[in-house]
Order: sequence, then C-alpha cells, then structure tokens
Amino acid sequence: MPSFLAEIHACMYRDGTPQELNDDQESSKREMYEHLKPRQRKFVDKIGYENWDPFAKPNDPMDIRQDATKRTTQQLVREFLQMASRSGSYSNEYGQGALQAALGIVNRDETMRGTFDFCLWYYDLLRREGHISPYGLQPMEQAK
Repeated sequence: MPSFLAEIHACMYRDGTPQELNDDQESSKREMYEHLKPRQRKFVDKIGYENWDPFAKPNDPMDIRQDATKRTTQQLVREFLQMASRSGSYSNEYGQGALQAALGIVNRDETMRGTFDFCLWYYDLLRREGHISPYGLQPMEQAK
C-alpha cells in the first residue's frame, strides 16, 4: 500500500470527514477487532487500527443523471415512444435512435448536441420553405 494512504482516516474515503468515536463505540471497536479472524485482522493491521472504521457510513447511491427537466434517460425515452406510438408503430431502429439521443442529451455529449442543433436548424429551414404544415411534415417531392 502506498505510504500516503496510511495517513488517511478510513472515513475520508467516503465524505472527507473523520468520524469521532464515543467511549461505547471505541469499546465496541476493540471487541470487534479481538473477534476478527486472522486474515481480517491482518487487513486492519495493514491500514492501521486507528484508521480502521467498523462503523462506516453507507456509500451514497450512484449518481442518477437527469436532464434539465429532471427526467432520466429512461423516462425521456418512455415518454417519447409513448407519444410516437400514438401515430402508429415504430421500428427498433427508431427506438434505438431515440435512446441514443436521450443518452447523449442527458450525458451532455457534444456529438448529440451538434445533432440536436442541426435538427432544430433543419426543422426551421423546412418551415421557412413551406415543407411543414401545421400538422407536421408534408410529403416531400420525389427526386427525379
């Protein structure tokens, strides 16, 4: 173990604040140490008895990423696909595209931001040139 780790109190791995033990906790800690198996005791000796924290605070749950609307990727995709299913069925590729977009937006991926900005620009272009009706996209003319 690197020497600088020996100087860090066990609680500092979690939230940076060392835990002060009262007399009851200190006696419980000593009793727990005495009842440890040799292999477990070797670990405690390696980090140092004073740095060992048998009363560790539980770790926080993994950060749940959300977008600006406080929705997770799963919530965004579910809401979008429910809306999309009202106008008919959609393919697996369509759903995968929605999932990739949601992941990119929630994770603040620059690639997806570029895609999003392009889609907004393109939608505005179609609207300005009269290709969009109030009810959505009109069929585009076939290329000849």
